[in-house]
Amino acid sequence: MGTGLSTRLLESVGEGSGQAGVSVRGVYRSAVEAKVMPPTFPEGSVLSDGVKVPYLVEPRQVDGERRERTVVLDQVPSQANRVEEALLAARDAGRLGIPLFVLRAVTSHGPVRLTSLEFPHRYADAYLRDSLVEGVAFDKSEVGKRLREVRAEDARGLFELDPGSLVFGAWDSHRKGRWPKFARFYTSSMFGLDPEVGARRSIRFDPLNLQGGIDDKGKAEDGWKFVPEGTKSKGTKLSEIGHGNAMAKTPPPGGVSISEARRDAWISLAGLERVRFGDASPEAARAARATLLALALAGDRLAFDRPSLFLRSGCDLVRVREAVAFEGDGGRVEEVEVSAADAVAAFTELRQHTAELGLEMSTETVELAPNASLAQAIEFAVAKATAED
Repeated sequence: MGTGLSTRLLESVGEGSGQAGVSVRGVYRSAVEAKVMPPTFPEGSVLSDGVKVPYLVEPRQVDGERRERTVVLDQVPSQANRVEEALLAARDAGRLGIPLFVLRAVTSHGPVRLTSLEFPHRYADAYLRDSLVEGVAFDKSEVGKRLREVRAEDARGLFELDPGSLVFGAWDSHRKGRWPKFARFYTSSMFGLDPEVGARRSIRFDPLNLQGGIDDKGKAEDGWKFVPEGTKSKGTKLSEIGHGNAMAKTPPPGGVSISEARRDAWISLAGLERVRFGDASPEAARAARATLLALALAGDRLAFDRPSLFLRSGCDLVRVREAVAFEGDGGRVEEVEVSAADAVAAFTELRQHTAELGLEMSTETVELAPNASLAQAIEFAVAKATAED
């Protein structure tokens, strides 16, 4: 092997390497006044003082000490989606050679593009099941049959056509029969320390402060009939259709103040070892695992090796420090410097090396079209469904 990183990754997946995995530990601060907007959940959490909040607040072990109150900023599935988004951007830019399924649809509102790095269930997704490959139903196409052949003992089809399903996990729960589950071996999550829940009030301001309402019984040619304020006729408020000033019906989430944010990522070599390759030679299987390890590391670096992270509106974080490390038996930790360019180069080298041993990861794009029913559903979602839908 050429580069030091690719050699190190290959050695890490070998027997007797003594390696447990690759960790990434990051510390961040809020970009604005130490306040962030965590994701909200219907069930929320009840704090020790009995106050219910829409966030996930929980005790956690941090640096070997119990912290009574931390708040979830980004969960494992969301972080995986961010890595997939970064991998897709790198592929679109020509920086990364990986396989991709691309579903294209033409709607009255313009073209729609979805890829296998965006499908919710990855290789097992209903978008694939309900698509066509050169006019042939996906499951009956050659690539579809190849994916349907994968099993726990032989994941070569996924390695060749959709390696992200092995890195981030996938399970075919939409088709009849018993299909294998591939557990993710890459995980990442983010949380905030010492959260103090805030409050917020919101109002939508109309620059003209339109007054009045809508006559529910009458209808004008342009869609609704205006009712001046003060008339006896009852009607719907203008705010219901986006005019006039309007207070929020319920107070919006007020965010939390935190002392700092943490990101913990882990690439499990024990989990990677469970990925099998049928009757491939031990040398080829080892190289394939090293390639998947490099892909996971490249995805993490592409997504997170940057000065700041924008998780969502109101949750902009600035990196304070970060450490990438190989962790081994007996608690050994060896920090290394790995940039996105380093990881991508190691992946490319390992992918080529693995291909020479007989396990080739495709770099091709498989074009898909929706079947008639899926095309109708996409058209409705894009052109006719309401925001609430």
